[in-house]
Amino acid sequence: MSSFKTIISHCGVIHIAKAAKISPRAVYKWLARDCLPRTEFTGETNYSEIISDLSGGTYSPDEVRAAGRYQPNQAA
Repeated sequence: MSSFKTIISHCGVIHIAKAAKISPRAVYKWLARDCLPRTEFTGETNYSEIISDLSGGTYSPDEVRAAGRYQPNQAA
């Protein structure tokens, strides 16, 4: 499975922001947190489908969602 940052960089922050109708800053916040926003997992948004479409099918929506799922840092 690809990392979330790899998937985002493959598609491009600006392209994702335009397709999702959000600011590039919002996408950079995802990268800083290394996860998609909560709204993706509560069904309020469909960013994983948008990112999958931008990747040309390289990444499925499920793969994007899995890579973008919040994972607490276990090195504490």
